[in-house]
Amino acid sequence: MPKREHIEAFVRMVEAGEFVEAMEAYYADDATMQENDEPPRAGLPALIAHERKVLATAGRSQARCLTPPVIDGDTVVLHWEFVFPSPPGATARLEELAFQTWRGDKLVRERFFYDPRQMRPVPSAG
Repeated sequence: MPKREHIEAFVRMVEAGEFVEAMEAYYADDATMQENDEPPRAGLPALIAHERKVLATAGRSQARCLTPPVIDGDTVVLHWEFVFPSPPGATARLEELAFQTWRGDKLVRERFFYDPRQMRPVPSAG
């Protein structure tokens, strides 16, 4: 069962934009990650490679945990909002739920639930 302090530290790293560093610090070597109903990716090296590819494509996104983490034994649920830079004068926002399974203080399984239609760029106000 993960300690609340570890979950909160993980959230702070993600909110600081330290996505890869958070994975290196908190994901198990055999971790899996799954987007909605897509096949899961497996193994920390594959997860990090995918994250780096996303960051290279999307640029630096901003992350915010919208509610306090829900922790029940080895299960953690995080409610995230991500803001991605898009074409000049636009942004894309993604709100998702991340269902995580932890083994001690290491994340071993993560599945994201979100509506992909949220990724359409919207003109920025101003």
